[in-house]
Amino acid sequence: MLLPAFDPPGNVTDLDAAARAQWSEFVSARFDAAIAGDPAGTSNDSPRAQYYNAVKTDTADDAQTKEVSWTAFPRQVQITSISDLQRWQRADASRDVQDEYCEWSVERTDAGKITKVTFTCEAPEYWRILATTDRAKTVALYQEFVSPAVREEHLFDAQGQYLTNNLFNSSTTMGAMHLIQRANTLSAEIEIAAAATITRLIDGALLTGERELIQCGQYGSPERNSDPHIGGEVNALARAKADITLANPVGVYFAGLSTAGWSTPDGSDPGAFWQYMRGAPGLPVRAIYTVPADRDYTVGDITIAGRQIAFGAQIADFVTMKLTGLACRIGQSTVAPMTACRGFAAAAALGPAEMAAVDAYRRSHR
Repeated sequence: MLLPAFDPPGNVTDLDAAARAQWSEFVSARFDAAIAGDPAGTSNDSPRAQYYNAVKTDTADDAQTKEVSWTAFPRQVQITSISDLQRWQRADASRDVQDEYCEWSVERTDAGKITKVTFTCEAPEYWRILATTDRAKTVALYQEFVSPAVREEHLFDAQGQYLTNNLFNSSTTMGAMHLIQRANTLSAEIEIAAAATITRLIDGALLTGERELIQCGQYGSPERNSDPHIGGEVNALARAKADITLANPVGVYFAGLSTAGWSTPDGSDPGAFWQYMRGAPGLPVRAIYTVPADRDYTVGDITIAGRQIAFGAQIADFVTMKLTGLACRIGQSTVAPMTACRGFAAAAALGPAEMAAVDAYRRSHR
C-alpha cells in the first residue's frame, strides 16, 4: 500500500497540519530527485530503478526492515590524529568535523569539569521548515532545549530568514539544536541510499565490499563510518533483487550508548545518565549525558578505561547511530547490474586509451 505521507523525523509534534504537509512534500521531492540520479544517463548513475518513493509506489506485503548502525565519533578525525588526546580535542573543537550525522556541545564548570554533553541528530531541513512556518515555536524549542536566554533575534536575520548556524547552534560550547555540518543532512541520507541501490558488475565480478562500492559509485565519503556502511548494507538489499526505500519517518536516530569499561565514583550504572530528550520511542533525535544534581559528582568524575571524561568526544566513541532501510518485492527485481563505475562510459563505447584509464581505476580501487 502507499504511504499516506512522510512523517517528521522522530515523529516529533512541532508542526501544524499545513507544515506537516510541506514536510512530506519536501521529503517526497528529495526521493524523486534521488531516484532520477543523472537523468541524462551518461555517468552510470541512473536509472536507480530499485529505489522508490513510498508515497508514490506501493510497499508490498513482504516488506522487511534493516537497521544500519555506525559509531558517532568522526572517523576522518580519528584516522588523521596521532593520539586519543589529539582526536578528542579536535572533535570537541568544532562541529564542522562532527560528520557522522551526530553533533554535540559540552557544558563545563568554571573549573573546566564537564557537567553535561548534548547530542543531536536532527535534520537541518526540518528546522528550516519549522522556522518558516512557526517562528514562535522555533524560539520556544530553543529556549526549552538549549537555553532560556535564546531570543528571536538570535535565530533570525534582519530579513526574517532562519539562521541554521546561529549563536546557540554553531559551536561546541553554546548548545546544539540540530545538525549543521555540511554533510549531515537528510537529503544526503536519501541520496546515498539511492546511489547505493545500483549493483555493479565490473570485469565480470559483482562488487560487494563497502569500500569498492562507495569508490565505484562515488556516493558520500569513503573515510566516514557512516557512508560506506550505509551503502554496503543498502547494496546488499539491492543484490537480493529487492525494491528499496528508507523507512518512515525518514531520519538518522540514536541507536544507543555502550558504557562497557565505564566507572562512576559511587558505583552506580553510568548508562543511567544517558537520556533521550526528543523523538518517539525507538526514534530518538536528541540525547544528553549528565549526572543528576543530587549526586556529589559530575560527568567529569566518571572514568572510561581508567581515564576521566574530559571531552564530549570520549562519550561519542561509545554512541551508535542508525537509520532503517526497507526492502520489498524481494527476489523480484529484473534490473541488470551496471558494468562501469560512476563517471565512466560503458566499456563498449571506449577506445583503448580510455579503457586503460578505467582499468587503472578499477585496479587501484580493488
